[in-house]
This record gives sequence, structure tokens and C-alpha cells, in this order.
Amino acid sequence: MKPVVIFRFAEAEGPGLLATFLDQHHIPWCLIQVDSSDSLPVSISAYSGVVLMGGPMSVNDDLPWMLPMLHLIQQAVGEDIPLLAHCLGAQLLSKALGGVVIKNAVKEIGWSEVIVSNNDTARLWFGDIGRFNGFHWHGETFSLPAGAVHMLASQYCENQAYALGKHLALQCHIEMTAEMVRSWCDIGADEIMSASGSPAVQQSEVIRQTLPLHCFFLSKVAQQVYAQWIKGLRS
Repeated sequence: MKPVVIFRFAEAEGPGLLATFLDQHHIPWCLIQVDSSDSLPVSISAYSGVVLMGGPMSVNDDLPWMLPMLHLIQQAVGEDIPLLAHCLGAQLLSKALGGVVIKNAVKEIGWSEVIVSNNDTARLWFGDIGRFNGFHWHGETFSLPAGAVHMLASQYCENQAYALGKHLALQCHIEMTAEMVRSWCDIGADEIMSASGSPAVQQSEVIRQTLPLHCFFLSKVAQQVYAQWIKGLRS
């Protein structure tokens, strides 16, 4: 099988639970560290699937890798190579397919409930899961591209996930491990403090409460979603 390619845009925002899942299912994967100036591939055809991780930048920023990345996403969609997009990645996917990314009404940081939409596509991806506590760290939101099906919403962000055929975009993070959560809280301490006026921002000590339990249930969601996504991988 061709490998899955994972694009990382920030050192702390690696594949987390997804890497463990792929290894457990003996699916080869490789990591392109955009944050470390790794070169982007000229073509996406050598991969069975494409994963886009999160990052602190905006898809509207003028970055040297932004336009080539959008072109690779468009190529993957054109060749029916499944995309799995987390947070910034979901915003990249939306923009590449003609959507827009704008500032969300409030910043979301921490654990909060997301509701699974009542449609067949959402049930295909999330199974019997009707709601769960997702992990959030974002200040922007995306519109749904043409043909996409809405799948998740939170109290403060309506568009938390959508599917477009084999492609899945998630604004919230389902890939989190306890170690990643702790690291983000340390790295983002100043951001948490500056955004503390938002009703959707939790303080670090709240985020860390019952962390193993949060991550245990989140891993169940991730396993359900990732199991559906790998069904579309190309051989």
C-alpha cells in the first residue's frame, strides 16, 4: 500500500492518536514537517491518503507554502485521494474547495461538547455516538464547501465538521493525547490568559482536570472516525 502522508504545520501539533491508529492497522505513513521547512511534494499521487494537522497560523496568511498546499489539496480531491483534516487542516480544505475562513464569534479553547448532526452521513462517520466532549483550540471558522454534509456543531461554533465523500474535515481535535494537551496548555498559556474573557475558553487547570478520562473517551471517537476514513484509502 502507498503510505498516508501527514502534513504538520506546528511542532506541537503532530498526529497524536492518528499515528497510533495507523500503526495498529499496519498502514504505512510519513510525516512532512512544514514547520521545519520540509519541501512539499510536487504531486500527491504517491500517497494513499492525505492528512492535514493543525497550526496557529491562518489560512488567510501570506505564507510561502500556502498556495502550493492548497493546490495539493485540490489535486487530492481531483484524484479521489481521501483527505483527513484537523482544525487548521479543515480550514485549508474548505478554502481549497471554494469556502471561506473567517474569525469565529469567540475563541474556543478547552473541552466542550459537540453534537453530531442528525443525518445518514454523520451516522456513517460517528456510528452510535450522538455527542462527545471534543478538544478545541481555534479562533476562526470555515464555511462548508459546495456538496459538503454538516456533521458536528458546538455551542459557540456551528461548523465543527463536514464530510465530502471520502474527505473529512474536523474543526475540533480528536487526535489529542494527554501529553499533547499538557504541552499545548504550557505553550499556549499566554493565549489562554489573553482570551480569558471568552465564554468558550477554559483555564489550564480546568483543561487538565480528569484529563485521562477525557482522553479515554475521545480516543473512542477517534477510533470510530479513523476506522471509517481508512476504508477510502487507495492501494
